[in-house]
Amino acid sequence: MKTTLLFGLILLIALVTSAQEPRPSAVPPGAVQAGQAESKAERDLPPPVPVKRSLDLWKLQQEADELSKLAQSIPPDVADIRKGMLPKDVTQKLKQIEKLSKQLRGQLNP
Repeated sequence: MKTTLLFGLILLIALVTSAQEPRPSAVPPGAVQAGQAESKAERDLPPPVPVKRSLDLWKLQQEADELSKLAQSIPPDVADIRKGMLPKDVTQKLKQIEKLSKQLRGQLNP
């Protein structure tokens, strides 16, 4: 008798708590409509128009020459470092090399 009453009470509590808590659905409300609207908006957009950039070839050549000159000056500086002398402008040269290479790469790759 006690076991049946206990089982009935547990079953009643389980039913009451499951009725109070809404079950989460697999798809949130509005998610399907949002996905459909997003895909429709993507179809309605025109394709991007490529922008043609004109290259300043003279400036490009100047930057490449400066980059080459700076790069050629690094090996003697490294040789001085091996001798125990740190040239004070070697880090500035390396920063300038990095800056010039980024500029050149940016101009050549749109």
